[in-house]
Amino acid sequence: MPVYFHSEIPGFSLRQKTKLKEWVTSTIRDHSLKPGELNFIFCSDEYLHKINVKYLDHDTFTDIITFPQEIPGKPDQIHGDIYISVDRVTENAKKFGVEMEHELHRVIIHGVLHLCGMSDKGSVKKELMRKAEDKYLKRLPS
Repeated sequence: MPVYFHSEIPGFSLRQKTKLKEWVTSTIRDHSLKPGELNFIFCSDEYLHKINVKYLDHDTFTDIITFPQEIPGKPDQIHGDIYISVDRVTENAKKFGVEMEHELHRVIIHGVLHLCGMSDKGSVKKELMRKAEDKYLKRLPS
């Protein structure tokens, strides 16, 4: 499967990578798209903050940044890099009273939904994004 997980944090690793790859691929196909190469990069707040400042000119912490990559001649194929701050995800899990792994899965699928064309700009789109996240979280095999 063309889904890869990378870590910039020593000692961090995902559980059940094969299950997550299948879930991500299934979500993409559910949007009538084809999975191309996807890279998930798990990093620290500091690491993602530097990317946020350098490429997006945002001087803030965030839990995720998604960079789509268009491949000429393959408009229906999803390619991209998804950077996830494990620090932010951990903090948000505490803030929302959920398990860290659940929040991590929410952020993973959030990035995938962005690559599938969903936006969360504005209250209506944000609500639609949240509903889609909930829908796909329910589809994640135990």
